[in-house]
Amino acid sequence: MQNIALKVDVDTWRGTLEGVPALLRLFEKYQVQATFLFSLGPDHTGRALRRIFRPGFLAKVRRTSVASHYGLKTLLYGTLLPGPHIGRKAAHILREVAARGHETGVHCYDHIRWQDFVANKDRRWTEREMQRAIDVYVDVFAQPPKTLGAAGWQINAHALMLEQQMGFDYASDVRGTSAFYPMLDGQTSRCPQIPSTLPTLDELIGCNDITEANVHDAVFNASRKPVAHGHVYTLHAELEGMQLLAVMERLLQMWQAAGFKIGPVRNIYESLSLNTLETRAIVWGEVPGRSGLLALEGSAIN
Repeated sequence: MQNIALKVDVDTWRGTLEGVPALLRLFEKYQVQATFLFSLGPDHTGRALRRIFRPGFLAKVRRTSVASHYGLKTLLYGTLLPGPHIGRKAAHILREVAARGHETGVHCYDHIRWQDFVANKDRRWTEREMQRAIDVYVDVFAQPPKTLGAAGWQINAHALMLEQQMGFDYASDVRGTSAFYPMLDGQTSRCPQIPSTLPTLDELIGCNDITEANVHDAVFNASRKPVAHGHVYTLHAELEGMQLLAVMERLLQMWQAAGFKIGPVRNIYESLSLNTLETRAIVWGEVPGRSGLLALEGSAIN
């Protein structure tokens, strides 16, 4: 039976305060470890409203009850309300994650700014955003981060090269099926990518008769499909850590009953034979249930 790696994306102030502690309690109950990737700067979730004209965005908002999951206050941060600085104000929660034995890493500095703009930004902008997140991480943990996963599966070639130059062991920036060295815009990074392989809850709920009551079955069934290095399941502190906590518990129960080995993404990294990994192109494409274009694992480069 293959591995399931848990990658927890922490996007917001509320997700950090409420979702992260709830997930810590749940993971302790089932004796599993995970990789937590933190948004480390100000919570500007309210600025996501500019995506209103993106194809599929409004349909997703209605289908997944964004307001009920995130809360009205969160949806005003960065517009009518100032966004709390997550890394400064919630450092004690971030440190508790590491104290419980979980892997920690960088998601971004400003989640909305990265997700909405990075794909078309230059090296200077990209390096500044990455360094801001790294600086806060070092302030919190007194050591540099060794892993990261880009917000919204949005990336550019500069970020990929910086991941290698900044000393990250691996990254999880894309959607795909197997670990690889990424090439984008003619540049190849030797920082391996370990992609998210499974659909997320917000992509599934409301589609094909899938509801909160049965979405765990859809994820579990997807996880039974063999992949080369094990599955990576991306969950969110704002969803699985809050209103959908029961879904996460059912998934843990099902995976453990089926004999899956559950752990952090680093377990997959440490199992890799790095000198045999293929170089693969990163391409832009759609993922069912999610609006906009995402970075996807493409074909092998000969």
